Amino acid sequence: MDFADKNGDVAEIMLDYVENNTTFQTDRIMRVPSRSYTDRDQWEAEIELIFKRVPLMLAFSAEMPNPGDYKAMDAIGMPVLMSRDKTGKVRAFLNVCSHRAAPVANEGHGNCPRFTCKYHGWTFGQDGKLIGVAESAKFGEIDKTERGLRELPCEERAGLIFVCLTPNAPMDLDKYFRDYLDDLESLGLADWCYLGSREISGANWKIAYDGYLEGYHFASLHPETIAPRTPSNTMHYEGFGPSFRIGFPQRRIKEALAPIPREEWGRQENNGYDFVRILFPNIAIFVAPEITQVAQLFPGPTPDKNRTVLNYLRKDGPRDDEDKEQLETMMNFFRDVTYGEDYVIGLEIQKGLESGAHDEIVFGRNERGNQYFHEWLNWYLADDSTLPEPEM
Repeated sequence: MDFADKNGDVAEIMLDYVENNTTFQTDRIMRVPSRSYTDRDQWEAEIELIFKRVPLMLAFSAEMPNPGDYKAMDAIGMPVLMSRDKTGKVRAFLNVCSHRAAPVANEGHGNCPRFTCKYHGWTFGQDGKLIGVAESAKFGEIDKTERGLRELPCEERAGLIFVCLTPNAPMDLDKYFRDYLDDLESLGLADWCYLGSREISGANWKIAYDGYLEGYHFASLHPETIAPRTPSNTMHYEGFGPSFRIGFPQRRIKEALAPIPREEWGRQENNGYDFVRILFPNIAIFVAPEITQVAQLFPGPTPDKNRTVLNYLRKDGPRDDEDKEQLETMMNFFRDVTYGEDYVIGLEIQKGLESGAHDEIVFGRNERGNQYFHEWLNWYLADDSTLPEPEM
């Protein structure tokens, strides 16, 4: 798919939205039970039927660009280890030694030719195979081919590393993302620089995620940070399977696009309009002119909590110490705005939902992104592939 042409068409639609004070709308209001955000059984089902089955974007190519690079992390309580082997292939494993289940790598990033369990010193190759048993003569005979790390389905596309948390599960990224991978490829993230991350926490993961899916709240919740650039309640949606893209026109879209030939409008992201790319179930990518923020949301240890990792990238790395300091300041600013303006009210929403004041919440015709997300959420929770898939 030629996303430059598609982007130009979307830019024209968003220009019309701004000029006529309209937005993308569906034909109905959607009701969602309040218990969707508080019920432990649903929270457990979301982890088992969604987070452990679908492809999760867990890392960036830019985090581990060289052979021997690795990233170890926690994903919904599961220890995951991703490693780039000497051929350049990225693999993923459960970060669990096959001897006594201790981790073979500390959380974070590093580079090493092999992984060594700090408990008893067993060693594993970059391909996950067991290559050494400490004092093997005393330990006893063991078939090393049967005691490698448990591998997870893993694929690297568009500068992103996707992992399924269930061993041997099928993973077809083209089927899952439809044509969306073409748009992600067009960003060129594989050649960008990974700057670092910040971690925040908040209410139920869906309360937090709902905030990324619409701009209806910009005027009231972000009057000084987002609203001066982006008009409130003006959005365009495009669906790609369970994932989608949100177009946000800037207030200056007419001024920005007027001097540019119509055939070039599709190449003007951040100049008149912006996109937020939503990757179901838990990723929100915002490419800003200064820095890109990619939010990874995970269910927390209980239904009323989430863990969010805010990742930051830029096309080029820090140019000097002053630039590096400015980038650190910018990352802290993005984190503080995300937490202080979005996650704090999310905690208040959690309290409101748990109070039992209302049996349901509603998403308006203008909040199609939230509706679409919850329709797909319900589709996966039904665990019945014969049901028709939601459509944008």
